[in-house]
Amino acid sequence: MAEGHGALSDPRSAIASAVASLPPPHVISDLLSVGAVKVGVSSFRIRLIYYHSKASMDLQNSLAKAQGSKRRKTELISRVDVEVLNEGIRNECNHNEQAKNESDAVTRRILSSLPDDVFCEHFLLPPEKVKEPCSLRTMCYRMPIYIGGRYLKFSRKVSQSRWIIDDERMGETSVEEIIGSNVLLVCKGDSYKFHAAGREDIDVRMLGSGRPFLVEVSNARSMLSSADTQEIAEKINGSEHKYVKVRDLRVIGSEAWTLMREGEAEKQKQYAALVWISRPLTEEDQQKLTSTKDMEILQRTPIRVLHRRSPMDRRRMTAEKITGSSQYFVLNLCTQAGTYIKEFVHGDLGRTHPSIGTILGCRAEILQLDVTDVKMDCFD
Repeated sequence: MAEGHGALSDPRSAIASAVASLPPPHVISDLLSVGAVKVGVSSFRIRLIYYHSKASMDLQNSLAKAQGSKRRKTELISRVDVEVLNEGIRNECNHNEQAKNESDAVTRRILSSLPDDVFCEHFLLPPEKVKEPCSLRTMCYRMPIYIGGRYLKFSRKVSQSRWIIDDERMGETSVEEIIGSNVLLVCKGDSYKFHAAGREDIDVRMLGSGRPFLVEVSNARSMLSSADTQEIAEKINGSEHKYVKVRDLRVIGSEAWTLMREGEAEKQKQYAALVWISRPLTEEDQQKLTSTKDMEILQRTPIRVLHRRSPMDRRRMTAEKITGSSQYFVLNLCTQAGTYIKEFVHGDLGRTHPSIGTILGCRAEILQLDVTDVKMDCFD
């Protein structure tokens, strides 16, 4: 509420006055029908939070005591719940909103599940009358906005997401940081999340039309215009190292995130792989690879030991000889989502079947891999 000179003496009268000044529903409907006004859903939010610190702390302390004395009898409150409650108590004074929201959710859930006898044992009925007024906090924020497009990655030393192991960075930087930091700077948001339609390994380039991605910006203080997105794209594309470029950068609706997730399972990807085999590549080998269609691959992922059937697209798989070499060739192929190309080439110790090695009857190793296209209708 307003403070200082000109403050309203009674906040309730201000609320009543504001409500009374609203036009009746039929008037709003008539205005909309004649096109005199327009109405829409804004991403801007104003949140009013009323809380009473002492009452909240007393309630949470009582719940913790009820858990301590009746845990064996009721088994209603888990250790995690108690930790969340205690965290809520600790954060009452420092305005940690997320911790308090989690604590409030646990409080409501536990109260609704307490037996009557346990509740009566630890809570006063009727409750003790509070003597201090409650506090009001006002939060102004904006719902997440989404900036999407496609990215191309030209370096084999840049990961898709930030990759830190034991405080040591893997690679030189990441696609996530290059794009996200530039978007966040212009949006003036609190934070960002990077989402992409699949991922490539750090040593794999992303070429062709690029991979679809979204940047989700939390609480953006500046809404982006087409000029802003062009500025972001130019800054990324004009960077000194030329690791990453973006195309078709634009502000999109939140539904694009759902479409991207749904389209991941159906997307097609094209690859170009530099392959070495343990004997010279013959014309018969090339014909065998070229004529292969509708191949169904049985793969087991190295980490999760999960069987996955990944049907290849009906387009031909081709092998192009490299001039001056008989054992190196470029393998071009198109697959559905979920196919592990590196394992398809070398067989992963028999965990992928068939593989290039089993098709040609020799040892095969992949030396380099590029993604040359990612096809998703919702981003085309």
